[in-house]
Amino acid sequence: EQFERRHHKRLIDILSSSSDTVDSLMQLELPSGVDVEIKV
Repeated sequence: EQFERRHHKRLIDILSSSSDTVDSLMQLELPSGVDVEIKV
């Protein structure tokens, strides 16, 4: 048997954001196993 493990990473840089932008990002419904990290 052979197993393969893949990792995919997608980064989005938002250069100018408002509180509405952050609120919208926090309300996204994402599948299990998807992590979101927000740095200010």
